[in-house]
Formats: sequence, C-alpha cells, structure tokens
Amino acid sequence: MSPLFQFIKAVQIFVFFLCSMLMGWVQAGNEMKNLTILAYHEVTSEPQPLMPEYAIDPKQLQQHLDWLVQNGFQFIGSQQLLEAQQQNKALPEKSVLLSFDDGYQSFYQHVYPVLKQRNIPAVLSVVGRWLEPAEQQQVNFGGQLVSRQHFLSWAQLKELQASGLVEIASHSYDLHKGIVANPQGNELPATVARAYFQQQQRYEDDNAYQKRIQQDLKANQHLLQKHGLKAPKIMVWPYGRYNLYTVKIAEKLKMPISLTLDDVENQPVNSFSRLPRILIQKHMDAALLAKEIQKHQQQRTDNDRPQKIMHVDIDYIYDPDPQQQERNLGLLLDRIQQIDVNTVYLQAFSDPDGNGSADLVYFPNRYIPMRANLFNRVAWQIQTRTQVRRVYAWMPVFAWELPASNPVAKDLVQTEQPHSGKHLNMGYHRLSPFSPRARNTIKGIYEDLAKSAQFNGIIFHDDATLSDYEDASSWAKKAYQQQGLATDLAQLRADDAALQKWTAYKVKVIDDFAMELAETVRQYQPYLQTSRNLYAQVALSAYSENWYAQSLEQSLNRYDFTAIMAMPYMEQVDDPAQFYQQLLSRVQQYPQGLRKTVFELQAVDWRNGNKIPSVEIAETIQTLYQAGVKHIAYYPDDPIQNHPDPTVLRQAFQPQPISAP
Repeated sequence: MSPLFQFIKAVQIFVFFLCSMLMGWVQAGNEMKNLTILAYHEVTSEPQPLMPEYAIDPKQLQQHLDWLVQNGFQFIGSQQLLEAQQQNKALPEKSVLLSFDDGYQSFYQHVYPVLKQRNIPAVLSVVGRWLEPAEQQQVNFGGQLVSRQHFLSWAQLKELQASGLVEIASHSYDLHKGIVANPQGNELPATVARAYFQQQQRYEDDNAYQKRIQQDLKANQHLLQKHGLKAPKIMVWPYGRYNLYTVKIAEKLKMPISLTLDDVENQPVNSFSRLPRILIQKHMDAALLAKEIQKHQQQRTDNDRPQKIMHVDIDYIYDPDPQQQERNLGLLLDRIQQIDVNTVYLQAFSDPDGNGSADLVYFPNRYIPMRANLFNRVAWQIQTRTQVRRVYAWMPVFAWELPASNPVAKDLVQTEQPHSGKHLNMGYHRLSPFSPRARNTIKGIYEDLAKSAQFNGIIFHDDATLSDYEDASSWAKKAYQQQGLATDLAQLRADDAALQKWTAYKVKVIDDFAMELAETVRQYQPYLQTSRNLYAQVALSAYSENWYAQSLEQSLNRYDFTAIMAMPYMEQVDDPAQFYQQLLSRVQQYPQGLRKTVFELQAVDWRNGNKIPSVEIAETIQTLYQAGVKHIAYYPDDPIQNHPDPTVLRQAFQPQPISAP
C-alpha cells in the first residue's frame, strides 16, 4: 500500500470517526430535548412531613401521572437511560423519568403501590447515613433528630429493587448536609464546598476534598452491597449540587449518570452524565406541572427572562470591624429584597487606589493579597436570603496588580507613546494577554475563585481592551509576526487593511481568553453564564473597535450577555435621550441583540461625585423598557447611603409609570 493511499485511508477513517462523534452529540442533544425528569421527595398525607415545602399528597401524584398519560408522555426506567447513554439507543418521544429522593418510608406506603398498579419504573435515591441506624434509633436529618422509622428498611429496599421497577441510586453516604465553608461560619453544600477549619484558619486542599468525595461515594456503595443490594449505577447529587470533579469521581465508581437540580431552563450542555430535573414542590398541581414541563421543552434561557440587575461593590460592605461589616451586609440584603432584582453582579476584587486595577481580592487565592474573605459569604447570603436567581462574580480579565515579588507582575501590556494627544489612553495597569505565564496566573486566580464560593456567572470587567497603541510588548509582537502582521504598530495603523486585521486578531485573542477563563470556572460551576462590559462607543461607532479591540457583534456571538455601559454622564453627551436611542438602534441590528444585551446605567456621575437622582434613573429604566429593552442593570448600588431609593427603583422595574416618592 502506497504512503499516499495510506494517508487517504487514514483521513477517511478520521472523517468517519469525526462524523460518528458528531452524530452521537446530535443524538444526545435530541435525547435531552425528549427527556423530562421529575424530582419528588416525600409523598405523604401526614400533616407534618419531614420536608413540608417539597412534600405532596398521594392524590397529587396520581393527578400528575394522569396528566402525563393523557398528554402522551412515556415512562422510562434507568435501563433505557443507560442504554441511551452507552449504546446510543433512542429514547421514546416525550420520555419522562420519575425520581424520588432521600428514601422515605412513605415511598413504600404511597408510591410503590401506584408504580406496581400502573407498571411505571422509577429511580429511588438513598442516603447511607440515614439508613445505618437500627429501627429504634434516631437519624440526624438536617440538624434535626428524627426516628429511623421515617426511612425505608433494608428489607423494603431489597423488595423494591427485586421488583424490577425501582432503581436504587446513590444520594451519597453523608454529603446530604452543609459544612462550614468560610470564616463567618456559613454552611454550604458538602458536595461542592471546601471545608473551612476554624481552629487552623485554613481550607481543605484539592487532594483532601477529592478524597473526601470519593470515600463518601464508595462508603455508600459498600453499605448498599453489604445489605444485599446492587451497587448503584446512578448518582443523585444532594441539593442538586455538583461539579465536574465530583461527576468524574462518580463515573470512575461506575455511576455514569448523574441527576441534578440544575435549572432546566438553562442547560447549555447536553450530557447524560449531568441530567437536570424539575423539582416538585408542595403546591404543584397538574396545571403547574404542565407549565414547568412546557418551559423545559421550550429550552428557554436567562436571555428570555428579563434580567433586573444590581451591580454591587463589596467595597461598600467591607469594614475592619466585623460587626459593622455584618450590619452593612444586612443593609445590602434588605435593599436587594426591596428593589426586587433577580440578578446581582458582585465585585470579587478591590481597587483601593482607584486606578481601575485589582490590588486585592475578596477570596482566598495563591497570587494576590486578600483584603477579606468575604465574597463567599456575601454571595451565599444573597442566594439563600433573597429572591435573586443569579449571582455573577465581577472580575477583571487583565487588570491585575500583582505583588512586586511575583515575576509575572512585570509582564504588562505596553503602550506606545503617541505622537499626538488624540490617542485613547486606556489607563489600566494590565497583564499582557500575550504572555503565557501571565495567562496561566490569571487562570489560577479564576480557578481559586471558583473553588472558594458558589455563584452562577462571571461578569468580565471593562479592562478587556487593547487600544490601537497596544500591545507593544515582546510577547505581543511575536504573536503578531506569527499571524503575518507587522511588528511596527505605527505601520499597522497606517494601513487600513492591516489595521482591521490587527484589530480583529486582538478582539479574538481577548474573547478567546475570556472563554478559557469561563471554562476554567466551569470545572467547579458547571452551568456558568458569561457577561462582559462593553464600552458604549464600540456599539455606536464601528471604527471604535480599533480603539478598544472590542466588537459588539463578536460579543453578542460569544458571551451569554453583553453589558453595554449606557452611561451618558461618563460619555459626556449633550442629549442622553438620543444617546440611548442610538444604542438601541445599533443593538437592534442584530437578530439576538435585545435578548443578549444588558443596558447598564450609572447611579453616580463620577466626574463630580454627585448621585444621579433616583427618579431620573427610574424614568430612564421605564423609557428603555417602553422602547423594547429587555435587560437593565445599574451601578453602583450604595447600601450605606441607601441610593438609589429602593421604593422608586422597585416601581421602575415594574411595567407601570414612575411617580416621585
């Protein structure tokens, strides 16, 4: 066989393999759309269930099943799910899988008879720690001691498994609890939190964390097998919390399918290893269940849901006095509830000298001093004590002012000195995106953030820019040369075609790196959303892309949201109304423009330090809504001075006219 023929044959095999993989991915994506998984807990008629908010009456379950049958849903079991994953077998259209968490005694009394009568399969997940005590003993159930008799007996579990209808899944051995995860004593889900040891004032390291998860899942497997049950094939994560490391651990332990409680309306990854479920709650009748399933089938995302965003500086919350700091946090939480926002952009860094670069951060890390270990607590308090659906960590991309002792601190963006005063000076102290070790350091900072807290998104700071006089560093020039570009920046600016190619390349470098940072974080926050700040001039003038190395079109394509800084005082415009209209017109030119654009307003005029009147902010919000804008943010929120007025802003975020207080 000739070398040429061998090469052609190899290419054909590779193409066939690639097409097969792509077809498999497409098939998996289609299966996800066909599949609905319902997450039940207690099904009981008892007046005081263990989990009142998630307990339903047996009659409700019957109504749910009747509705599903009447509307053409087909019940599937775990074996069909495993075959779909492992053998690429198609699932029936409108497949539905029933899952029941925690292993309550009521399952045997009220659910199992119905399953047998209707011949419906189900997945039942159990917590080993709750099954170990003898019948007369008590179980620590979320800090409350309850009788072991509230949970299934080993004999009942064996009967359920032997029926062929019920798959016994793992719900962990002892991860269905919170563990202390910050110095303030907050308890976060044990599956994803790094334990904080108060006495030693340190966190659990990577090895200890992964060992803890692995040992727990193994312990549950061994316990079930010890009592005559099969090793579980499905992992159901407590509270639905997991990360890609825990999923890999479960897969190595031969649990290839994980069930979560991810928001079914925001599922960017189609994977059998991470299946979202619809959480069934107390008052969910058949009509409400129908609405939830409809949302799931429509594959809606946050882009379809108006985002009402408060952009928060933790600098307002921080105080050397812990008691005052807690009072400040209380003020913030109250304002979030009063204004009724559904999203918070939360600062994770600090810039005490006001030069736009991060000198300090609010989370433990390996690279930059920590002002206070505060991001974890504030983010968790917002998620658990307010109505907010999404907390985004607000982070610089390149503007990191590393300690002088770190050699990477010298790997900076270099700005050529212009020959005239018409040059746009970005003013940021930034690490060069072209320096490999700078990129690795920044990734490390993001990784440490992702390990240290629970959040839902990243809002990339406005430092993700390079002017038309940047970057002139040796790393950048080497990269330009590899792209066939001149290394003389003046030569690039003088040739319009070269300038456009150079700008497009820098835009891609910045956006590619932001996506790499997002993927780094997704190892710990799997369904992370992305947003990025964009200068208004980039949206208003195509030529401005050359000044900033930002592109509205590329931003809309690559990020979940683009937060345009719609700030007329900062831009010093004469006619704010015209300014907003021009931004709106530009955004509307793109098919996904309004769905993916946040108009971010300013609450302070930074030129003089004056606060923008609350009524003015509110009128702008209402005007933008009436013009068709979907998502609106404002910055900054000042909880200490109670600005903007929460009553006025709450009304502004509603679809009625604004009136002064």
